[in-house]
Amino acid sequence: MTVGDLASTRFAFSPLAEVGLSLYLLAGGDVKGLHQAWCDDVRPALAGVDMELLCSVVPRRGLLADFLFVGAADANTRIETQLGLLAEFPLDALEAEVREVWQDAPISPRAETWLATGCKAPRYLADVLYQYWTVAIEPHWAGIRSVLEDDVAFRAGELTRGGMATMVAGMHPSLTMRGEYIVTSKTCKNPKETYLDGTGMLMVPSVFAWPTIVWVTAPATAASLIYPARGVGKLWTREIASATEQDPLSALLGRSRAEVLLALDLPTCTTELAAALSQSAPAVSQHLSVLRRNGLVRSWRTGRRVLYQRTELASSILQSHVPAREGVGT
Repeated sequence: MTVGDLASTRFAFSPLAEVGLSLYLLAGGDVKGLHQAWCDDVRPALAGVDMELLCSVVPRRGLLADFLFVGAADANTRIETQLGLLAEFPLDALEAEVREVWQDAPISPRAETWLATGCKAPRYLADVLYQYWTVAIEPHWAGIRSVLEDDVAFRAGELTRGGMATMVAGMHPSLTMRGEYIVTSKTCKNPKETYLDGTGMLMVPSVFAWPTIVWVTAPATAASLIYPARGVGKLWTREIASATEQDPLSALLGRSRAEVLLALDLPTCTTELAAALSQSAPAVSQHLSVLRRNGLVRSWRTGRRVLYQRTELASSILQSHVPAREGVGT
């Protein structure tokens, strides 16, 4: 890493990386330990997803395709943006990466059938990955994002207190920084040196990366280091427990989204909602986006602000799930 690389290194979140890494976890079959509660929670919903294809694209064989890490830019990276890039991914590059993942073994018949669709293959894969996202990751994204934000805040403190070398060493036991090099003791089949081009590196915390790290240095993507975020151990027990103990509306929508919907008696902007609910503005924006796509919130621009309010559909849902109270109406 040159001085320019060090100056340009920054943190980013990657929803698509969480999709790919969680699929790699599921490809192992019997998920136990850290992520078992999450797996038990989402497995019934996976019946409606083309998991045969996804397990063919992300098999448990030691490698992950680089196209699973495209499009990460900053802490506000959206899954729609990343999958939009994947949908336009060159077919020959897509096929080459899938075959490389399978290494010396022939790829699965399902993957062969999918690749035989030609130019339709990238778009179909993006669509299936989005279906998986909506049932496996998106319902938990607020909790995941909270863990990622806490991790970045901790790393920033490490950087302030001890510098870049201290921060890097704290990301994973296999990482150290020696001069201008970030060095890993991670065992790999073909170890090599990679020189960055002055544009820096993305440091990407991940819930599903544990217990390993992932390097991404493909030409089509930003150089990235995906590492395990801190605090994952308590994430799923907290999420699953709250889902079973909370009121029916929270169990249906998730506690945070239910709070957002309940707060939209009157037209309100994102920042006002965030302050009222003690949530971060990016998290509230994510919730509003999901609620709007499902017809529960409408939005319009007035001056420089975008206002949000419940739809009649949302009000009818509230009336059926929430005891009658002042303010819950159309």
